[in-house]
Amino acid sequence: MNDPEIRARLYPSLVGGVVIDELPTGTTRADVVHITEAFMHGYEVKGDGDTLQRVENQLRCYAEVYDFVTFVVTEKHLPKLLPRLPEWVGVLVAPADDLGLRQHRPAGYNATVQRAPLAALLWVEEIKQFLLARGLAGASTLRQREIAHYLRTTHTISLSSLAQYVRERLMARLPERLALREVRKAERERLAGIRQRRAARAKQR
Repeated sequence: MNDPEIRARLYPSLVGGVVIDELPTGTTRADVVHITEAFMHGYEVKGDGDTLQRVENQLRCYAEVYDFVTFVVTEKHLPKLLPRLPEWVGVLVAPADDLGLRQHRPAGYNATVQRAPLAALLWVEEIKQFLLARGLAGASTLRQREIAHYLRTTHTISLSSLAQYVRERLMARLPERLALREVRKAERERLAGIRQRRAARAKQR
């Protein structure tokens, strides 16, 4: 069973909010992220053809930003994967002889979210706007690494207010993502049409 087949089983269970595929998260990308007004839930999908080589890095990156984390895997990965996951990480299994997902264990609340990695899910200008709105003079001139340092050391920005802002911005951005996806799809179809016409002309010569 491959990644697209597993995702097709996962999507119907993600009710409310928005669902974003391949969201850049630290030094990796989260396969699927379910974002609502109350939480962000990151999902990592492992099909039969995938390896577990990147699990530690993926888990580290997800643990810094997502309220809940779940690995969605096929049966073959369970024995080697489970010892590598903390108890709070959820596990869903995609059986080969079924059309759904089986919950091996639910995801627990993640208490290790950090402000700087969380803010890095957004564009730098969005974070500057957040800091300016909270009275940080000179926020508009800060560089990305300076913003990260400030968020790691400050005691004036609450994690809950930042997390709410990040969720709101990512949810508001979904229409932009969908529009851009349609533009890219149209461009791919246009280029494919050009290649087909060229190939047809070449055959006629």
